[in-house]
Amino acid sequence: MSETEYFNVADIFGENVFNDAVMQERLPKKTYKKLREVIEEGKELDPETADVVAHEMKEWAIEKGATHYTHWFQPLTGVTAEKHDSFITAPMPNGKVLMSFSGKELIKGEPDASSFPSGGLRATFEARGYTAWDCTSPAFVRQDAAGATLCIPTAFCSYTGEALDQKTPLLRSMEAINTQSLRLLKLFGNTTSKKVTPSVGPEQEYFIVDREKYLKRKDLIFTGRTLFGAMPPKGQEMDDHYFGIIRERIAAYMRDVNKELWKLGVSAKTQHNEVAPAQHELAPIYSEANVAVDHNQLVMETLKKVAGRHGLQCLLHEKPFAGVNGSGKHNNWSITTDDGINLLEPGKTPHENVQFLLVLTCILKAVDKHADLLRESAADVGNDHRLGANEAPPAIVSVYLGEQLQDVLSQLICTGEATHSLAGSKLETGVKTLPDFMKDATDRNRTSPFAFTGNKFEFRMVGSQDSIAQPNVVLNTIVAEAFSEACDELEKADDFDMAVHDLIKKYATEHQRIVFNGNGYSDEWVEEAERRGLPNIKSMVDAIPALNTEKAVSLFERFGVFTKAELDSRVEIEYETYAKEINIEAKAMIDIAGKQIIPAVIKYTTELATSAAAVKSVCDADISVQTELLAEVSDLLSETKVALAKLEEVTEKGGTMEEGRNQAVYYRDVVKTAMDALRAPVDKLEMLVDKDIWPMPSYGDLIFEV
Repeated sequence: MSETEYFNVADIFGENVFNDAVMQERLPKKTYKKLREVIEEGKELDPETADVVAHEMKEWAIEKGATHYTHWFQPLTGVTAEKHDSFITAPMPNGKVLMSFSGKELIKGEPDASSFPSGGLRATFEARGYTAWDCTSPAFVRQDAAGATLCIPTAFCSYTGEALDQKTPLLRSMEAINTQSLRLLKLFGNTTSKKVTPSVGPEQEYFIVDREKYLKRKDLIFTGRTLFGAMPPKGQEMDDHYFGIIRERIAAYMRDVNKELWKLGVSAKTQHNEVAPAQHELAPIYSEANVAVDHNQLVMETLKKVAGRHGLQCLLHEKPFAGVNGSGKHNNWSITTDDGINLLEPGKTPHENVQFLLVLTCILKAVDKHADLLRESAADVGNDHRLGANEAPPAIVSVYLGEQLQDVLSQLICTGEATHSLAGSKLETGVKTLPDFMKDATDRNRTSPFAFTGNKFEFRMVGSQDSIAQPNVVLNTIVAEAFSEACDELEKADDFDMAVHDLIKKYATEHQRIVFNGNGYSDEWVEEAERRGLPNIKSMVDAIPALNTEKAVSLFERFGVFTKAELDSRVEIEYETYAKEINIEAKAMIDIAGKQIIPAVIKYTTELATSAAAVKSVCDADISVQTELLAEVSDLLSETKVALAKLEEVTEKGGTMEEGRNQAVYYRDVVKTAMDALRAPVDKLEMLVDKDIWPMPSYGDLIFEV
């Protein structure tokens, strides 16, 4: 983009989205009204309405230059999927073609489902799957090198109706929390709110490196992270990158990213440098959970696509570089009514806000009861490098409430009554020319995995490359269960006021162990959490079993979010995914070490030995330095060769094992250990071998030279 090209955000925002304003303008009033009833009240979409919507959507997309449409869905691969069909129909006798798009084509697609992860839900020869239009998430036109394509957000299920995607369970969980929230609100006399929706704002962290250097690193290409690499003299220890001035090349990239996202209706708001060199963050304004999930996928796709135009590469892996902070995706979650009531808004005097206190203690109960599920929802291979490493929340799930709410709960637990709330005081800077202002009643805690931050909860465990669907499915469902159980008790109470007071105290008392306001990075907390009986699930492999315990199956089946078969399927898929990803990393290490690193080191030692011999033959000079260096490099080379042989052996064995938990455990305990053993001598060699001979760009080249 040229420096002189300017644009008004208001003019371009949502211009490529078939949003409510476009529908009002283009659809007949009767059709628009029926579609709004489908979106807002969950009514069934009739074929006549679908045909009218499809026609107008097609006409609008063609005006934007679209030639094709696609049902845009999110299978269990971690990325989106699409199959493109053009709008043309069979040629007419005069050689022309008609452009058409029916309601049936809008509502239903049929991609081949045989090659997507199914986890044993179906036989491999059964190929039929369906995509179904999610009309609550607006269609959009994506413009790229392929031209313009109408993208229709959809759910994806098997021929027999099982969910094969991220979207279907999310929509089911949103229905569950809506139903139970309305029950709870009705108890407090609210008869005006008709719908309750979880709102989500995910903060997306990512790394940007030079693409030319990226293409010289096979490990980055194959796995998204560096499998070898010694730390440069400077990392992030000076804290100068965080919130620092954004370099011009990155700023130009961010500008183009924002423009693309704004056109797609994604409300990208915040951008800044993150802690690690070459690390950045983008955060949007909140939106409904299913729209937020779709938008976050668009954010990740756009970050990668636009990077290429600038000669850059976007890395979304949770830990692309050892030794510096990895990347996460803080999932900010709240629940809001259709008439603007945030159920997590404490008000100025939270001790008097009985509805809020019930909602809060229900959430404490939900998180305490299902901490294992919440931890599993953020489990992936990359996140194993982050969680518990003093750069991300610990693997122990706890809730941070802050001083104000902690004090209110303590009053309830100790005396049965909450009589006051701590208030924010005036912040005095000590500088007369700076204004004094009221500070919040509560500080923040960056070490907490699940923190209350004013009027929302921030789930900080989610990995940077993951879909946010799974954590929100879990959050919605466990809170729906807690609301349901509270309503079951309160609906039969003779004295509601007394019953709700007793229930709040009961939940606060029984689940106070999950509340922790201290330093989650400390060793003392690990010991204290164990004393409290809180689970400390350190790896993805150990987290996966939480998905299909009797407790989890009962929860998800009760609210129609997952069947037992769907949960068993996801367990199988996650074990397979873990083993496959580690296998790819191991094979990449074998390839790089055998074809690049060992030959480069041999070349260096040969030159070093030749040089030393030449010097010795000319004069009787001291060549002890060359000799010592040659010996040190040769010893490390020998260690590398032994470690490489071991990694080859254990990786080959892993590939012959039956897929499932035992294979995943083997890859974690045996193959990954062998990978670490190979990396250790190679990283030492990088510090000794001539930079001109070393076969790949260093960490310093990648994270400082962008």
